[in-house]
Amino acid sequence: MFSHVMIGTNDLARAKTFYDALLGTLGIPPASIDGHRIFYVTPTGVLSVTQPINGEPATVANGFTLGFAASGPAAVDAWHVAGLAAGATRCEEPPGVRESRGRKLYLAYLRDPDGHKLCALHRM
Repeated sequence: MFSHVMIGTNDLARAKTFYDALLGTLGIPPASIDGHRIFYVTPTGVLSVTQPINGEPATVANGFTLGFAASGPAAVDAWHVAGLAAGATRCEEPPGVRESRGRKLYLAYLRDPDGHKLCALHRM
């Protein structure tokens, strides 16, 4: 459904270090830098982290969550640990199983250094 997702940062170098570590746990290679943006390109889509082109500070979207697919609970846990080590902050409940509408999900939430809410999710 989506070709790409782009989120803002106020510190491109910090964002690259953070997302390289975080996404590396999911098998996604380090980003390439293109001026004021970094790109994580995968067969299923692209994540770009950018300094706003209008020169205004990047802000966090209220109600927004960026979700990453994980291959299993161990991948979710590794993602969570790597994120915290790279500068993320905890949010929501600890990583674990959640049940919703008859489905079991294993997931974890973090906020990146710019405050964006992130999730790693494995459908059980």
